[in-house]
Amino acid sequence: MTQCMKSGGELVVDALEAFGVTQLFCVPGESYLEVLDAIHDSPINATSARQEGGAAMMAEAWGKLYGTPGICFVTRGPGATNASAGIHVAQQDSTPMILFIGQINSKLRHRDAFQEVDYGQYLGSMAKWVAEIDSPERITEMVSRAWSVATSGRPGPVVLVLPEDTLSGTAASAKIKPFKALETYPNEADLQQMGRMIERAKKPIVILGGSRWCKDSVAQIEAFAESFSLPVACSFRRQMLFNHLHPHYAGDVGLGINPKLKSTVANADLVILMGGRFSEVPSQNYELLGVHKGAQEPKQKLIHIHASAEELGRVYRADLTIHASPKALAKGLMQLIPGAAVSQQRIDHLVECHTHYQQWSSMSGKTHPGDVQMPTVMTHLATTLPADAILTNGAGNYATWIHRFWKFTQYGTQVAPTSGSMGYGLPAAIAAKIAFPDKTVVAFAGDGCFQMTMQEFGTAVQANAAIIVLVIDNGMYGTIRMHQERHFPSRVSTTDLVNPDFCALAKAYDAFATQVNHSDQFPKALDDAIAAKKPALIHIKLDPQAMTPNQTLDQVRDQ
Repeated sequence: MTQCMKSGGELVVDALEAFGVTQLFCVPGESYLEVLDAIHDSPINATSARQEGGAAMMAEAWGKLYGTPGICFVTRGPGATNASAGIHVAQQDSTPMILFIGQINSKLRHRDAFQEVDYGQYLGSMAKWVAEIDSPERITEMVSRAWSVATSGRPGPVVLVLPEDTLSGTAASAKIKPFKALETYPNEADLQQMGRMIERAKKPIVILGGSRWCKDSVAQIEAFAESFSLPVACSFRRQMLFNHLHPHYAGDVGLGINPKLKSTVANADLVILMGGRFSEVPSQNYELLGVHKGAQEPKQKLIHIHASAEELGRVYRADLTIHASPKALAKGLMQLIPGAAVSQQRIDHLVECHTHYQQWSSMSGKTHPGDVQMPTVMTHLATTLPADAILTNGAGNYATWIHRFWKFTQYGTQVAPTSGSMGYGLPAAIAAKIAFPDKTVVAFAGDGCFQMTMQEFGTAVQANAAIIVLVIDNGMYGTIRMHQERHFPSRVSTTDLVNPDFCALAKAYDAFATQVNHSDQFPKALDDAIAAKKPALIHIKLDPQAMTPNQTLDQVRDQ
């Protein structure tokens, strides 16, 4: 029987189709023309971004939302270096992603040819695996392996490099077996020991983080917390892992942490880290568990549960380590049954944790300088947006208004970078709207943050992604200015911004745009943005003095 011969480009696209890929993001390049040609006849939807960093962030956001690899194609050299911004997000955020990079002809290697880069050296410290496919015969094998590496253990980005001669060459098409991510289940002995440690604790707390969760596993963790009367906090930018209205919710452990929650974790007699690494930001510079300056022994009793064996014991020497993926862990915890009635002390502790969160997240009486009051904006959003609305953001002080005051109630409604990457909110929102066209998607961005990737507004328009972007404009790189004023008062350098007319920019793309100069204008602006049914931008002019929910710029300088 004659085998079907296909080009390398066709084999790449065939492999993606076999793994169920329906969407990819790219910036086209001459180095992978065969792939672009194969996409022409493929059911896979390809969204072309304006810059490779935006394309890679879109793919990363897709991986966050679905838990399967987000797919991105970029050209060699400058294209790949631009895309590294998204690779870094995927690495820090433990997000499955595969970046395909067009490459020079392999016969020209090691001559510093046009746009030649050694991707193993360049991206090797960020990606879980970087490999160059040296022949079309190995494409199916390598894509299959990339899928497995990107999704297994601690998920992350994989980079596959595609030389021109590999893509233009031909090979027989190969059958691809369906792939299912490996779930690692906790053993019975560890679960029983965990149950005993919880029952002995007087002031325990659970901290959820990481990736590989799903709607069902989050619901099972909620039931487990109820059964054992456990307060639950969420790690930095992982707030959607627990319903904020639930009486067991204790708040988020991240930047600008509630001082009372920080004290609760520091004084807990048992901390249970589920799914996350508890890295620098949630751990408050590695000091919240008493682990810093090279020490590994937490001062609290610690249970650490993670899908990757390599992460267990890497930073923290826990009293109990459990190698388990979140979905498998959640199922296993359903088998645990409390052996005794919960003490009144534990109940009081639980109530106190949630009360502290409610007080910290209340906007009652909150005001700051200026005609636009962010508490008013956030309150209106809370009463207007549906519960399943997806919120995205990049990095900046403006994000505090989401982290502290937004009440996430459903899984899959937050897409934000734990890496702290500016410019992330807009491309992430585009990916989210393509993924869930019937959901409301709102991107928060500061004026500096927005300008990192604002060219992707054109991508939103071309993709008919009716996102709503709130550009919160205080005329500066606010976070850096805050640190500048704290450490070098009144010595401002490089943090002021001369901004464009953001509304004119959006309208140039034939999008809806309006400016808000007073809080009273926001409700109509939001209504009009929603009614426009196309990409929309609301330019919110914020007083520069409104630095944080608690401090003005002058107060930061004078503290």
